[in-house]
This record gives sequence, structure tokens and C-alpha cells, in this order.
Amino acid sequence: MNLSPALEKEYTVDRMSARKAQRLAEYIAFGPVIFEASRLMVKYGILDMLRDSAEGLTIDEVASQASISRYAAKVLLEASLSIGTVIVNKDTDRFSITKVGWFLLTDAATRVNMDFNHDVNYMGWFELDEALKTGRPAGLRHLGDWPTIYEGLSSLPEDVQKSWFGFDHFYSDNSFDEALALVFALHPRNILDVGGNTGRWACRCVAHDHDVEVTIVDLPQQIGLMKEATAGREGAERIHGYGMDLLDASAAFPVHRRWDVVWMSQFLDCFSEEEIVGILRRAAKAMCAGSRLYIMETFWDRQRFEPAALCLTLTSLYFTALANGNSKMYHSDDMARLVRDAGLEIEAVHDGLGHGHSIMVCRLPQE
Repeated sequence: MNLSPALEKEYTVDRMSARKAQRLAEYIAFGPVIFEASRLMVKYGILDMLRDSAEGLTIDEVASQASISRYAAKVLLEASLSIGTVIVNKDTDRFSITKVGWFLLTDAATRVNMDFNHDVNYMGWFELDEALKTGRPAGLRHLGDWPTIYEGLSSLPEDVQKSWFGFDHFYSDNSFDEALALVFALHPRNILDVGGNTGRWACRCVAHDHDVEVTIVDLPQQIGLMKEATAGREGAERIHGYGMDLLDASAAFPVHRRWDVVWMSQFLDCFSEEEIVGILRRAAKAMCAGSRLYIMETFWDRQRFEPAALCLTLTSLYFTALANGNSKMYHSDDMARLVRDAGLEIEAVHDGLGHGHSIMVCRLPQE
């Protein structure tokens, strides 16, 4: 298995001492309560208070400032000592924030991940066993009665929808500037944005180049959300919608334009391997000799830092339990194999965009 240097160091040799391994095993066993206690330390503003206090705070001071009982403050702070988000001065009994607590409080990715897991996934995780055995998103029943989460995005409760889109947009948006430079080096006039969601990439494209036209292909419900989100934006008249069910193998991609670029950002991870090959084959039929297909994904094996790979491999289980039951965050070797199975060639791979994205540039086979 090919891995980035950072992952090879962490994932191929067991270097952990027995004592640390035992502690991590207990950390896993108490994982749900560790998550909830830490989330409430953020929600109640306790970590904020500790960060802003030069001398630290006593239990009574935390209780008073957070407007919770002394008992509530005491159990949360004592648990957080063991979790590692706070430390205590043994002489003054004052609590202070640790580096872990600081990251939990201020790291944007961590906050997005925490909201996503609490608001979108938490109850659904209980159905992971069933989802793995059946290949269906069994945990989705806690949110609504849809075959996959994508049909239900426009109907999710406001807080759930906010956390879902916050998670999705956080990772993609941070890669867009670098992606725009790569894509517009070809000076495209017509872009087919497959799975374009609410049109954030399309908006960036039409603002970047005043001559480009972008057509978004997505579920009809998503096209409706896209039109609402892009209304009144600069260049919105050059953003078009094409509603179709991408899982319908008989549904062809639009070919009424000459597509210079076919763009798929954080899209193919929403499908199984068999479905990906089908989608890519249909995309190939809409391409011409000069077209390029750009696949932007966070491939877990190409991450520069191990925490990113941790987030991605665990996000795979969100797809299992809630999204669709059969997709994942892919290893780049697997995606390359699927591209070849669809009859396309890989021209180049660009790594290190934004928060760990890569872009796989594909083309039709050369004569």
C-alpha cells in the first residue's frame, strides 16, 4: 500500500508503549462521553474562559461564569483533566487550558468536525453495525426517510443542514484558489460541474473569468438550492443547471456544449466503485479530445499530516452509516484504477491544495 511519508511512519510500525496503548484503548472505550464532555466544555464557554484567564480559574469561578452548578463544573473539569484539555495547579486548585484544549477551541477543522459529528452523525453511528452488514445507510433513519442523504439535504433541520454544509464547504473552499489557477491555465470557455451542490465553485469560476459558462449537473432538488444560492451573484446568468439522477445509469450527461473542463470536486467519494466507473464512463462520452476531467478529492493516503488521514478514514464511516452505505474517502491508487477502468488516462496529479486536496487530471486516451 502506497502511503505518504508521514503516514508510512505512523501506519507501518507499532511504536506505542504498552502503557500508552492501554490508555488509548480506554480512550476508545469511553469515546462517546469524551466527545460529549469536550463538546460541552466548548458550548458552555469554559475553554474560552480558561484560555482568556492568565492565572486560571477555580471550580467556583467556572461555575459562576458559565452559569452552571458547582457540581456540573466539577465533573466536567475533572473529566477534562483525564481527557487532556485542561490541567490544574496543585497549589492553587486553578484550572488552565492545555494545547489540546486550545486546538479543540480554535482549530477551524476541529470545530467543523465536531459540529458535523454532533448535529449530523451522532445518533446514526449507533446503526453502523447494520449499515456495514447491509450496505445501506441505516443511520439515516434518524434524519429522514430517504434512500441517501443527498435527496434529503434540502429538507434537513436547519442546524443539521448548517453543520453538513459547513463541513462540506470548509474543506472544498480552502482549495478553490489553487484549483482555479490549475483549471484556468487551459482558458476554458465551457465547464461542466458535476455534483456542483450549491454552486460555490461555479460562482468562483464566473467571477474569475467573465467569459466562462458553467453548467451544474446535480439532483433536481440540489439545482433548486443552487439557483437560490446563486441568485443575484456576479455572473449568475452564466451558471446553468441540469437536473439528473447521477445514479441512473441511463441518464447521459449534457453534450449540447463543447466541454473544455469536466469538474468533479468532493463528488466521487459519494459513490461506490462500480458507480464511479459508470459516472466516469458517461463523463468520457461528453468529452472531446481537448477536454480535461479534474477530480478533486482528499485522498487519505496522500495527506501530509497524520491527523488529516485520521479524519478522512473516519469520515468514510459517515458514508457507510448515513450518506449512502457504500462509498468512502478513497486511496488514490483505487481512484486511479477506477479512472482507467472507465477508459480514461491520468495526465497528472497535483497534491497539497488547501486542507489536503489533490487534483487528478484525466483525459481521453491519445491516438
